[in-house]
Amino acid sequence: MKDILYAHIPSLDLSDFTSGDLQRKSDFVESLGRAYSHIGFAAIKNHGLTDELTSNLYHAVKQFFTLPEKEKLKYEIPGIAGQRGYTGKGKENARGRSTGDLKEFYHIGQELAAGEPEKEEYPENVWPVELPELKMYGLEVYRTLENAGKHILQAIALYLGLDETYFDDKIENGNSILRPIHYFPVENPDALPHDAVRAAEHGDINLITLLMGASAEGLQVKRKDGKWIPITALAEQIVVNVGDMMERLTNNRLRSTIHRVVNPPREKMDTSRYSIPFFMHPRSEIDLNCLENCIDASHPKAYSDITAGEFLIERLREIGLQK
Repeated sequence: MKDILYAHIPSLDLSDFTSGDLQRKSDFVESLGRAYSHIGFAAIKNHGLTDELTSNLYHAVKQFFTLPEKEKLKYEIPGIAGQRGYTGKGKENARGRSTGDLKEFYHIGQELAAGEPEKEEYPENVWPVELPELKMYGLEVYRTLENAGKHILQAIALYLGLDETYFDDKIENGNSILRPIHYFPVENPDALPHDAVRAAEHGDINLITLLMGASAEGLQVKRKDGKWIPITALAEQIVVNVGDMMERLTNNRLRSTIHRVVNPPREKMDTSRYSIPFFMHPRSEIDLNCLENCIDASHPKAYSDITAGEFLIERLREIGLQK
């Protein structure tokens, strides 16, 4: 299959998949699968988020990151590898690098009722007392993107020749994370390490990532020919990309494409950038063993067997969050 070198990421409409029209659904599945086989990214509209909800969450996020440093640090919890609450500036680095990214972030995970089996496995969410709206809007966005992600995974399952509901039980109460990110202003760029960037080139760990619109340009994806192209989406779209878990599960049939957030021009380094990705994970005990129907003589099995939880711990160590 010859590679498609997109000039920009494809735009798709999730309502084509959910409409009940079989032809529209089939066309969506094929277009999504083609995009994920070649560039690993797509811009998706009709995902369930409203403009009001998006605006409300971004407002709360910006309020949190403008708190004094000592106030934010109250929500940085030792011993949980940054799985919940605040992670301070420069503490995460891309795989294979030692220089920390120019960002700080906040993690929101599953909010489970007492008696749910995963309740004891996941750390409790950490909520800033100064901003109750972060909890209110954060959890609503979490549930909305989780539902959109479920539909995307159903389309992926069909593209791979699996039952449409193949992923449904695997992501139920999954270890997914909503991550509001602040790429903080830098007043003196000359004081930075020479290779310091907002987010160095990397692939995401999870099955798929659903990204609410970022507040400034800078996100780029690396095509198969090595060219970096900007990722842009319309206001009503989210960007959804394949993660390393999905690439591994599909034996490289679907692509976890390397991407980055570059620094702005020097004169704009003193400005903030915000984004809110939702990293969709299965439950920790789910196997990521390569799917049998993605293995053949031309595509031998490329990865050893591993669970989602084992893979996550391995990668958290590589990016500096797990010691």
